[in-house]
Amino acid sequence: MPKITPIHWKKLEKVFFLAGFCFIRQSGSHRSYFKKGILRPIVIPTYAEVPVIIIRNNLKTAGISREEYFNLLKK
Repeated sequence: MPKITPIHWKKLEKVFFLAGFCFIRQSGSHRSYFKKGILRPIVIPTYAEVPVIIIRNNLKTAGISREEYFNLLKK
């Protein structure tokens, strides 16, 4: 399985949209996304390259596995 690498925030946003999340608000450079059944919103900063630690933390919060992440990233 490939390594998780920093990606543009718009690509990461598409992954979460494909996983069923909806945009709810933006505060400064941070965009929040919600999905029913998930306890906390996912926050994606609008950076040219979102750091790996933020991607991993959001995947953990969303309950998305690495394998599912890479499948969604390919779409």
